[in-house]
Amino acid sequence: MYNLDFNVPAKLHFTGIGGISMSALAEIMISRGFTIVGSDSRESEITKHLESLGATIYYGQKAGNVSPDTEVLIYTAAVKEDNPELVAAKSMNIPLLTRAEFLGQIMLNYPMAVGVAGTHGKTTTTSMLSQIMLQANTDPTILVGGIMPAIKGNTRVGHSDKLITEACEYTNSFLSFKPNLAIILNVAADHLDFFKDLDDIRHSFRKYAELVPADGALVINSDIDNLEYFTEGLPCTVITVGSDPSKSMYSATNIEYDEFARASYDLVVNNKVKTHIKLHVTGEHNIYNSLAAIAAAHFMNISDEDIISGLTQYGGTDRRFQYKGKIGDVTIIDDYAHHPDEITATLKTAKHYPHKKMWVVFQPHTYSRTKALLPEFAKALKEADAVVLADIYAAREKNTLGISSKDVMNEIKKLGGTAYYFPSFSEIENFLLENCDGNDLLITMGAGDVVKIGDHLLGN
Repeated sequence: MYNLDFNVPAKLHFTGIGGISMSALAEIMISRGFTIVGSDSRESEITKHLESLGATIYYGQKAGNVSPDTEVLIYTAAVKEDNPELVAAKSMNIPLLTRAEFLGQIMLNYPMAVGVAGTHGKTTTTSMLSQIMLQANTDPTILVGGIMPAIKGNTRVGHSDKLITEACEYTNSFLSFKPNLAIILNVAADHLDFFKDLDDIRHSFRKYAELVPADGALVINSDIDNLEYFTEGLPCTVITVGSDPSKSMYSATNIEYDEFARASYDLVVNNKVKTHIKLHVTGEHNIYNSLAAIAAAHFMNISDEDIISGLTQYGGTDRRFQYKGKIGDVTIIDDYAHHPDEITATLKTAKHYPHKKMWVVFQPHTYSRTKALLPEFAKALKEADAVVLADIYAAREKNTLGISSKDVMNEIKKLGGTAYYFPSFSEIENFLLENCDGNDLLITMGAGDVVKIGDHLLGN
């Protein structure tokens, strides 16, 4: 693998520069004095921002976009081998690096590089820890997979020795990372279009844990099955967080919820109550996300005062149980949940939120995930009073599995739940306008474009 010299600014080409993760890497390199060229399918706010910083961006990907004086071409996993820019780079003997490989090399330039991994909760926990680090004036570089209001985007270029980033397991990209401090929030079956099964996923997370050097630390949820599999023999410090104080260094007690499902709790560290934490985000799952952020902050010697202040200021990221508005007395919430475990956590949160009837508009994400986890999806969604299914959001896939949202609807009905299916957003919106009543709670849910339904209903 080619290793870039970060002390010698050169020309870098990013194929797919408009993506939320690629744009963040490009912005970091602009701050280091590198010449940035890239391409994307269309202009966006992200690409316009990069152009304002000095990047040259082509719209449409073609061989002529790549110049012979390019030091290295960086590309995403979505880019195919026959991409004309990759083909051109190879013909000119220009080195290639995947986004994950390049981010791993960037991490080597930060003595404290934090990678936040887990099937669920990466964006929230990264944002929580980032907010704490900002409050402590550590001037971190931040790469987050959602829009974080405190930094007005997904990227912050700091000037200290600290970097924090999400570490996604899909295609084993996180195995190219170089974390000094790694967080594993949970390990569940997902991305089964790439992984063979849950054991294969667990194996990858174990390999991720092994990346942490002896002077670093692994923060891991002790509620994960067979925890020792992930921690046994590691040279680094292992810090456990979880629901059981008897096997967790960090846990929570005296948990209470306010009228908007926001939790407060007493922080327990090594079986002793240390301080009181009040969160401004909803749900039990965020208690455990916050415990991971607190444990990581303590490892970085951040004070309890800054931790409490940072968590108090953190009000969530876009599409994480996000209040959108009201139509009459009907409250609209939007949430990114697209895995059965995430749906369960979101609906558990919603039960603490004031409402008469809970409606969920769910848009399944990818055919492979829907097919592999169909019974689990039905069981999780049945907890809503009524579910309205939109068509599956294909993302990177084609439907070769013969699966549809009607199958999800039928499975929910078999379990005694109430479910409907409509093939278009307009039909769903009309149905909701006719059936949602005063003081109902309406949650649009999924990782695709289902958020548009709530926006349309609110006139946005």
